[in-house]
Amino acid sequence: MDSDLQRVADQRAITDTAIRYTWALDQKKWAELDTVFAADATAMLGSPGVLEGRTAIVERISSALSIFVDSQHLVGNHQVVVDGNTGTHRCYLQAQHISSDGGLWMVAGRYEDQLERLPEGWRITHRDLIVMWTQGDRPKPKSSD
Repeated sequence: MDSDLQRVADQRAITDTAIRYTWALDQKKWAELDTVFAADATAMLGSPGVLEGRTAIVERISSALSIFVDSQHLVGNHQVVVDGNTGTHRCYLQAQHISSDGGLWMVAGRYEDQLERLPEGWRITHRDLIVMWTQGDRPKPKSSD
């Protein structure tokens, strides 16, 4: 494939990976995150620090979002740089979360990713979530007692 065409195809595939992430979160289809993260991926998504492995990342995401009845993650201003079989991606995000009592909690920030081309396609090998601002009161997880 022509190098310019390959670059554009890779950029599109990486952007699609970032978008696939948002749909998986909003539909609470946690298994679809296997098509987003490499098995040995790492992430900084706030507390408790660096998450190691896709399983830990998915557990953190699912536990954080399970307290909401609905959410909507919007991403834009994608910037992708490809260097052979590795790449970087960053984009802005805004996420709105609705709690069972109708409360709204909003988060805005950016994702900064490192990716690798694997046999199954582009996968995030590291993701940083940088929160720029929030609005509303984040509901507390329900206690199990």
